[in-house]
Amino acid sequence: MTRRRALLLAPLAAYAAPNPLIVYKGYPKPFLYPILAPDGKVLSRGWPIDPRPGDNQDHTWHRGIWWGHGDINGHDFWREQKGTASIRVDKVTNSNELHQTLITASGESLATLITSYKFNKEPDAYRIDASLTLRSDQALRFGDTDDGGFAFRLREEFREDRGATLLNSEGQTGAKQIWGKPASWTDYSTVIDNKQYGVAILSHPTNLRHPSGWHARNYGLNSANPFAASSFAGEKNGQRGAYTLPAKQPLKLTYRVFIHTGDAAQAKIAGRYAQYAKEIPR
Repeated sequence: MTRRRALLLAPLAAYAAPNPLIVYKGYPKPFLYPILAPDGKVLSRGWPIDPRPGDNQDHTWHRGIWWGHGDINGHDFWREQKGTASIRVDKVTNSNELHQTLITASGESLATLITSYKFNKEPDAYRIDASLTLRSDQALRFGDTDDGGFAFRLREEFREDRGATLLNSEGQTGAKQIWGKPASWTDYSTVIDNKQYGVAILSHPTNLRHPSGWHARNYGLNSANPFAASSFAGEKNGQRGAYTLPAKQPLKLTYRVFIHTGDAAQAKIAGRYAQYAKEIPR
């Protein structure tokens, strides 16, 4: 990573490596980058941060791990194009808590978002716990769109057409089967340099509309999205997934990411989820 890029990274408290960094300066929204396996192998797509040969250059806003939604009170906090909104980071604490403001394209402050991350190294996996709390002085309407959620974008080897395995907690496999389907977790695994790696997102059962639907694509994108029932069902202009958060009421979403060696079975993702489901989010 070049020195110029390194200057865009927020300082983090010390903890067991490997770890991603919180990136936000110079970008319309914050994200964690890179996604590193326990042995240090980079599993996130390089482009547009650190391009690697063969990187697909679609969707500039698919970087590492992030959160956004494509329709909040009519404003797009997912895509990063002309006229879309942004998520401004106002402060990052030493405990890896981000204080943010959702800013519309016209510069209006729409809501606050506090995101906290906890990073832990396990013998065969790297664990990231994420907690997001949204609040506004006005009601927030989340429109029904599959473009949104707590997401990751992985390197090209995680493409399904290159042999990656996409699996959810219900035993369904492949993007056509798991896209939009309710599940407690999803896992993408593949072989890189003769070694198998995987990345799983676990959605805590206290989350709104658990089990979540998943914007699980065959090219290495995956996101937990509770606001897309009609979109996932192919209902044109449907709004079954829309949700209105009352003014001054918090919306808390809690996720755990496991970056692991082996496939989902070898990494015991189902068992890890059972343990996670018993924990009380803070």
